[in-house]
Amino acid sequence: MTKRAKRTPAETPGLASRRLAAEALFAVLHRRRPLDEVLDPATGLDGLRELADRDRALVRMLTATVLRRLGTLRALIAGFTEKGLPPDVPQVEIALLLGAAQILFLDVPDHAAVDLSVQLAAARRNKRYAGLANAVLRRIAREGRARHAALDPLLDTPPWLLERWQNHYGTETAAAIAAAHRLEPPLDLTAKRDAAHWAERLGGLLLPNGTIRLASAGPIAALPGYNEGAWWVQDVAASLPARLLGDVRDRAVADLCAAPGGKTAQLAAAGARVTAVDRSENRLKRLRENLARLGLSAEVVAADAAAWKGGPFDAVLLDAPCSATGTIRRHPDIPWQKAPDDLAALTALQSRLLDNAAMLTKPGGVLVYATCSLEPEEGEQQVESFLAREQGFVREPVEPAELGGLAGLISPAGDLRSLPCHLPHADIRFAGCDGFFATRLRRMA
Repeated sequence: MTKRAKRTPAETPGLASRRLAAEALFAVLHRRRPLDEVLDPATGLDGLRELADRDRALVRMLTATVLRRLGTLRALIAGFTEKGLPPDVPQVEIALLLGAAQILFLDVPDHAAVDLSVQLAAARRNKRYAGLANAVLRRIAREGRARHAALDPLLDTPPWLLERWQNHYGTETAAAIAAAHRLEPPLDLTAKRDAAHWAERLGGLLLPNGTIRLASAGPIAALPGYNEGAWWVQDVAASLPARLLGDVRDRAVADLCAAPGGKTAQLAAAGARVTAVDRSENRLKRLRENLARLGLSAEVVAADAAAWKGGPFDAVLLDAPCSATGTIRRHPDIPWQKAPDDLAALTALQSRLLDNAAMLTKPGGVLVYATCSLEPEEGEQQVESFLAREQGFVREPVEPAELGGLAGLISPAGDLRSLPCHLPHADIRFAGCDGFFATRLRRMA
């Protein structure tokens, strides 16, 4: 008589998504891997590629929600664990974070959130923690909403970052920035042409500068106009630095640190002869794919923009690598991966990039320096240092008309300075923008 193979019990529905979300959080919080890298189906966690689009979206929503509320979630859990959590088993904390986030913020039944999170906590020979996880999550389901509402929302910003923003922008503005980071951002699109038509077609809001804003979208590639190359994804603030170059039609323009290519597309669509430079071949592959989809062309160069010799150019756009603290709304892992010491290396790199960009700019030409950072060392202070050592350049203030109705983003010095709390809207789904700094520098003839 043939012996039957032992059947493996079917996995609880939804557990695979939660397990991958837990693995993603572990990679971000304990290995300091960027969330976008971890959740890339092609190169990220094993098992992501096998998930349906809807389940991959759930994994991202789960991880992003935990990261946006990490400080208050940790404080809430601590209040329900008298003896604390086992320091040598971080997976238990991660399971509790995921469970609490689902109970408090997501449309998941409490019993399902508790059951799935207990299974996560008890996995990998950690069954002894099942009781702890169950007890804590059941208390959160009963009492957590009221307790979480009483917590200081500023706990969701690491103290060192909050202190920096309070010192530079003031207590009230720093609190508004932190509040903006707790919200899921809208999707912004830049149309190649006829933005009003595409805003109506997509059911979006047309911002004063022509950006199309959608509150929610689902899979981007499924939206009307994607396959036709009618638009590309680009936050409204990220679309502004290229405007500072003025009329670029038939002009030679260098886009330094260009990938993934939103600004290259802007310049090419405006008629510029663009040379896009980036050191990352992988990122340039994406740039080429974007240009091909959009039906736009540019010369693409794989090189270190701090040392590359080309041109000279009528205009140079340098969107420099930075701490990216202006993009926390879209990348909620950033606050928990950065440290104050990171700024020194970044500002040194930015200085080298600026110096080389100056060499590439023709006499009489314009150089725009931009970063998606809220930190003054990477913006205002960086420019002041550059002007002190480069006597051949002068700051050329931004005019209100250049920003297409967004004149409130111009600083007293005449630079572009957007903050995540800018562009308020009665419907919070349409509010905010990335934090950006940009200045225009003219090389004297």
